[in-house]
Amino acid sequence: MARARTSRGQDRLWRLEATLFDGFTALMRALPVDVVSALGGALGRLLGPLTSAHRTARVNLALAMPELPAPERRRILAEHWDNFGRYLFEFPIADRLTPAGGRVEVTGFERLEAIARSGRPAVLISGHFANIEVMAAVILAAGIECDVTYRAANNPYVDRRIIEGRFRYGVRLLAPKGAEGARDLLTSLKAGRSIAMLNDQRYDTGVAGTFFGREVMTLPAGVRLALRFGAVLQPMSVLRLRGARFRVDVHPPIALQGEGAAGEAAGVAAINAFIEARVRERPGQWWWMHRRWPAEVYRRPSA
Repeated sequence: MARARTSRGQDRLWRLEATLFDGFTALMRALPVDVVSALGGALGRLLGPLTSAHRTARVNLALAMPELPAPERRRILAEHWDNFGRYLFEFPIADRLTPAGGRVEVTGFERLEAIARSGRPAVLISGHFANIEVMAAVILAAGIECDVTYRAANNPYVDRRIIEGRFRYGVRLLAPKGAEGARDLLTSLKAGRSIAMLNDQRYDTGVAGTFFGREVMTLPAGVRLALRFGAVLQPMSVLRLRGARFRVDVHPPIALQGEGAAGEAAGVAAINAFIEARVRERPGQWWWMHRRWPAEVYRRPSA
């Protein structure tokens, strides 16, 4: 009986959260784009440093760039929270942040067009930069049929709304988890659809590599599938220029070499190097709140 009551209580909470999400979405869609973005930035700068995630971000920045003086670290973290706040508020209006809407410029767009013309699937990879929704919009604008991986929300009602919100501008989502998720990715590529994934979060298993000179585990699924299908491994990044205006860069493809474990390790190393280079170019626009390094790092007193 207690378990049933708990389940009903959880369901009510989830429904309440979904109702609040609907209200927030309606309000953001009623406001001008620049106002929405500015509001998010202001609240991000105000509230972000008060959260537990701020400590994680601070530790990550110290791990990655210990040479930076304290004032520069504070500036980067302030930009980080401004950017992340803008992203959260921009999510309900992501369908307005597209190349067709005039708020997104693209370099290397011809690389995506070539993938679309080839009729062969590609594996598109990036990290958590600026506003990640903008990259998906650019992929779709190039005419690439693509499934985008994401982490499903704990609240199933909110998760459904996230899926619907992204579908508003044409994104089909996959939530890979374990063997079933891997089969979904495999099915997409077999059907001729490209897949897009973010490769900069911590995994307890995967392929060992280095990121900012420290060992990390990186998910090898993208590299493994690219090797298996002979697919292009296409890196991308997004930069917030000012306010709700962006530039998406489609970089030269990552050349995969070797086979098996050696080929996977080389591909993962190239992805880590690509993402690290983008973070160094504009550190305030990477999402520093993710625990990228092994869990024990964050438990040490020195952290």
